[in-house]
Amino acid sequence: MKLEILGTGCPKCKKLVELVTETVGETGAVAEISKVDKINDIMNYGVMMTPALAIDGKVVVAGRIPSKDEIKKWLNDNAV
Repeated sequence: MKLEILGTGCPKCKKLVELVTETVGETGAVAEISKVDKINDIMNYGVMMTPALAIDGKVVVAGRIPSKDEIKKWLNDNAV
């Protein structure tokens, strides 16, 4: 699965990168994690508030940092 963290590098965006990376490691999920930091690219997802997280191209959260439990649920729901 492909996880994309959408954000311009703000402290909350960096925190989301850390949280997603940590959660993927804990769950053993097979995932490619990337950062999308260009405003135009972020807007292509329809996101107006960052940070945001997209899984396989679908935005699952925007404008806040989700809990680790939320991320785990999304990883499980999108596991192949």
